[in-house]
Amino acid sequence: MDLGLKDRVYIVTGATRGLGFASARELVADGARVVVSGRDEERAAAAADALGPNAVGAAADNADPEAAGRLIAAAKEHFGRFDGILVSVGGPAPGSAAGTTDEQWAEAFEAVFLGAVRLARAAAAELGEGGVIGLVLSGSVHEPIPGLTISNALRPGLAGFAKSLSVELGPRGIRVVGLLPARIDTDRVRELDALSGDVQAARAASEAQIPLGRYGTPEEFGRTAAFLLSPAASYLTGVMLPVDGGFRHGF
Repeated sequence: MDLGLKDRVYIVTGATRGLGFASARELVADGARVVVSGRDEERAAAAADALGPNAVGAAADNADPEAAGRLIAAAKEHFGRFDGILVSVGGPAPGSAAGTTDEQWAEAFEAVFLGAVRLARAAAAELGEGGVIGLVLSGSVHEPIPGLTISNALRPGLAGFAKSLSVELGPRGIRVVGLLPARIDTDRVRELDALSGDVQAARAASEAQIPLGRYGTPEEFGRTAAFLLSPAASYLTGVMLPVDGGFRHGF
């Protein structure tokens, strides 16, 4: 199946590792050109080098109000066009509802919530018909995850924002989609498992609740993201797609 990605240009934030990098890799593999961003310039450049000549690295912090403009300018400067963005950002710090400080809330709100809103808003102003805005969210959109209070609060809000934006941009032919990963085998998930004090036991307990019986791979997530961002998914907008091996049992 041809996804129609050849020569299309995307920005993928938080793409120096994990789900962002996996998504950028699959986009490039199917013929797209990608601007990969991360907070560290050297790591962004290294990620782009690993992806080959159809990728370029750019240092950008999602919390920076100027990041969106710089990334869109980089896409146009290096590749001559801009077709879509996938907003990914590292998960906020774990913590309880009572133990999370104002400073932690403010930092996470800027990076995770407001940063994503700014990036999506800037992309919407530049995209034309056929453009797409994707947000990497979390299974916490539907079900709170123990110990991840900040994520439990911010991710559902972003899903609501994405739904609203999809309605506003639909008449212009611009799509908005969300991906809701659960237990994907990334450094972030391994770190969360380690908080239990017994990584193997934590993983086994999680896998027992997943109908497919295992954690997903970054490659599996990346292929799903590439499809949703591609013209092959041209009639999908406003969807919040769980990528979780069946963990969510609701419709």
